[in-house]
Amino acid sequence: MKTNKPIAAICHGIQVLAAANVLENKECTAYPAVKTEVVNSKGSWVDKDVDAAHVDDNLVTAPAWPAHPEWLAKFLEMLGTKIKL
Repeated sequence: MKTNKPIAAICHGIQVLAAANVLENKECTAYPAVKTEVVNSKGSWVDKDVDAAHVDDNLVTAPAWPAHPEWLAKFLEMLGTKIKL
């Protein structure tokens, strides 16, 4: 996170970021069972509906697969991607 590159994590993927000790002072969400790991790594837990995503600076997170559309859209937006229909 020190390089401020875009990062996306969903479901249990946030565990990798917790283990890497990069969640300090970051707001994020994930699968509810992972909340303790987020808090223990000094991250701030954000409750979200299962189909919603959360953005904090360069980090896009979501609780589970039903959030894929919003999670991917927010990450693509962060990357500067423009999708036209």
